[in-house]
Amino acid sequence: MAERTAVYPGTFDPITLGHLDIIRRGSRLVDRLVIGVTTNPAKSPMFSLAERMAMVRREIRDMANVSVVEFDSLLMDFAEREGAAMIVRGLRAVADFEYEYQMAGMNQQLNDRIETVFLMADVSLQPIASRLVKEIARYGGAIDKFVTPAVAADVAAKLGHEG
Repeated sequence: MAERTAVYPGTFDPITLGHLDIIRRGSRLVDRLVIGVTTNPAKSPMFSLAERMAMVRREIRDMANVSVVEFDSLLMDFAEREGAAMIVRGLRAVADFEYEYQMAGMNQQLNDRIETVFLMADVSLQPIASRLVKEIARYGGAIDKFVTPAVAADVAAKLGHEG
């Protein structure tokens, strides 16, 4: 039987507990989960691509069937290169659904052999967004409820805060 592969794409700037929840749960659905770290031109990243890659690798190091790959292409081209049968996406709220629904439809038009699978965020993690984590941290707020201690230290170091 062929290995079942999925990709979970994102900017992961920074990786949050919400991302890690989707990665853990998604990794149980497939033989191999590839975390695709990319740069979104519409976003201003706090961390470089290399920093985000290192951060994600550190956070998933104990997950045997999960790997991290950078990509700078159409998601469907990346998924095909990785041999993926599905794309894993996390949903937090209705606003996520509208965007993700449209994206899934466009992706299906590009390649109808790759399915998009949505995982609902854990209720306790639904409000977490990297954008908000960065905003809280910039104003000196505690982000330890939203990211791992190592990521909180990375953010504090990037902002020049004591951590």
